[in-house]
Amino acid sequence: MAPDPAVTPALLAPAQLRRLEMRNRIWLAPMCQYMVEDRDGVPTDWHLVHLGARAAGGFGMIVTEATAISPEGRISPQDTGLWNREQTDAWRRITSFCQGQGARIAVQLAHAGRKASTWPALPRYRARRGTVPEFAAGWRTVGPTPEPFPGLDAPDALGKEEIAGVVADFVAATGRAEEAGFDAVELHFAHGYLVHEFLSPLVNTRTDEYGGDGPGRRRLAREIAAAVREAWPADRPLIVRISATDWIDGGWDITQSVELARELEEVGVDALHVSTGGAYHRGSW
Repeated sequence: MAPDPAVTPALLAPAQLRRLEMRNRIWLAPMCQYMVEDRDGVPTDWHLVHLGARAAGGFGMIVTEATAISPEGRISPQDTGLWNREQTDAWRRITSFCQGQGARIAVQLAHAGRKASTWPALPRYRARRGTVPEFAAGWRTVGPTPEPFPGLDAPDALGKEEIAGVVADFVAATGRAEEAGFDAVELHFAHGYLVHEFLSPLVNTRTDEYGGDGPGRRRLAREIAAAVREAWPADRPLIVRISATDWIDGGWDITQSVELARELEEVGVDALHVSTGGAYHRGSW
């Protein structure tokens, strides 16, 4: 029996984005788990239970943890990924279970940029901070410039061909997301990770077409969103997570977020998931 709109709170009423119907408007936001013990990006029984329990509990939409589009895009060596067949197959088991419980499930596709290759935020690593060295399963990171996030190693600045490679990686991961059975894609443009690094004038000091003024700093976000929208089925929603402000004078702010939102809508983004901060920190990490 359909809920009676006269007595059902709006939060519990069904919702729809494009042709995707959700049983209610309660969404599970992404929560990093750092539980890929084999460091291969393949989700495990942990992720099945973590996400599946929330689906069984009644959420309308489940959004996965930040899932890297490439090995170097992971926040930590123990993050999930969606850059190969084994990961795709493992995610399919999870999406199928969650959908069987009546929930919809989205994958948050991400690249951590200069904040990648860090120690997992777990109690057993509390004494370790900063960048995981290469001899301990870490890797060299990338960003819009060689300037590091405080407390982390300096990244390599991305060249134009490498930027095009990042866009291609997002598109390839989108294709795998469809194969894995996801109902929606969320692009992670927040929290000081790669795309937010390009957006923020505190971080992006490039002088080429991917830097400088607002349109230049927004270019990578637009290119990724447009390319993913073209690759993603037209009847399924595309969501973008942004940090609405850097909370620092001269940084990314609400006005710039509104400008970005308008451009994302033009290329077919259906909803924004709004957070704040993460691109810049004056103190130690």
